[in-house]
Parts: sequence; structure tokens; C-alpha cells
Amino acid sequence: MGKERGSRRTETYDKELGDAVTSAQQGDEAAFSAAYRLVHPPLLGYLRGLVGDDAEDVASDAWLEIARDLGRFRGDGAGFRAWTASIARNRAIDHLRRIRSRPRGTLLESELAALPSRQDTAAEAFETVSTRQALDLIARLPRRQAEAVLLQTVIGLDGPAAARVLGTRPGAVRSATHRGLKRLERYLSSLTSGGVTDSNSPSLGDSR
Repeated sequence: MGKERGSRRTETYDKELGDAVTSAQQGDEAAFSAAYRLVHPPLLGYLRGLVGDDAEDVASDAWLEIARDLGRFRGDGAGFRAWTASIARNRAIDHLRRIRSRPRGTLLESELAALPSRQDTAAEAFETVSTRQALDLIARLPRRQAEAVLLQTVIGLDGPAAARVLGTRPGAVRSATHRGLKRLERYLSSLTSGGVTDSNSPSLGDSR
């Protein structure tokens, strides 16, 4: 039942988003604003995981590109989420190359706590903690694992769509997600038992 409700919720979300994007492509500014409101919070959360406190600036650059190239987009609501995530990721990579340093922080936006989960497996793993805590724990993962988990839990992409964003195979995304969730389970176990999480784990800046 939980998966069915989650699937229906995602379908409704993507239908609303797809309709807004179609109208926006026809010049409806209000529809573009509606699409922005639907996509921006999770997109900002994803960028927080990549570039920390610079997420707002990177998001602004991404939305400029999204608005500029909107007419070229072809697809539905789910496709639009993947397309915007790909643009945001490219802008984040460009940003990190410019500053030539690791992300300064990985704390995700607090308003994401109000977002519904789009990944049932991850949601079940996080039942014992708040969404804010869960997102903070994701930020402790190695970069590849964190991106795979973020794209699926925050952006709401399925495995193949996340693989396209990351430029890798769906199997690699499944593997990274699996390893990431296993590591998160250990973090959660440490939290609930009063222990200390793995302070030596790589941050999102690491590729391991």
C-alpha cells in the first residue's frame, strides 16, 4: 500500500509538473513559475549536497540555463526533473572546478524536511530519524553514493534517469545506491545506539 500511494503521489506530481512545463513552453509565465515552485526545493537540496553554501548561486545559474533552453526540452514531468537535475549538476561541477576546492559544507536546506519521500526503500531506512537528519547523513557518504541516493530520494528520479544524469549505467547507480543505503543503516544504528557516526568517511567531494 505504501508503494502504491507513493507511486500515485509521484504520478500526480509529474502530471502537474508536465502540464506546467508544456504551458510554460507556450509562453505562460505563471506556468513557468509553477514549474519552478515544484522543482526548485529538491533541486536546491541536491545542490546543497554538491556545493554546500554556494547552492543558491549555482541554482540561479542553472535556472537561467533552464529558462533559456526550455523550448528545446522534450518530455514529461519526470523527464523535466531529470533534465533540470542534469543541468544543475553540470553547473555544480563547473563551480567546483572554478573554486578548485572541496565543498565547504553539505548541510541541506531545512525546508526539504517538508518534502514527501519519493524513494520507498530510503524512506523506510529513515523512519527513525527526521528528514533533516537523514539528509545530513546522506551528506556524509562518498560522492558517488551520495549523488545516487540524492537523485533518487531528493529529486525523485528512478534508476535509469539517475544513471543518465550521472553519465553511467543503471547497474552502477543501483550498486552505488545499495552501498550508500547500507552505509546509512550503519550511521542510523550508531545514532539510535548513542554511538558516534563514521567521522572518517569521505565527504561528497570524494569520488570513492
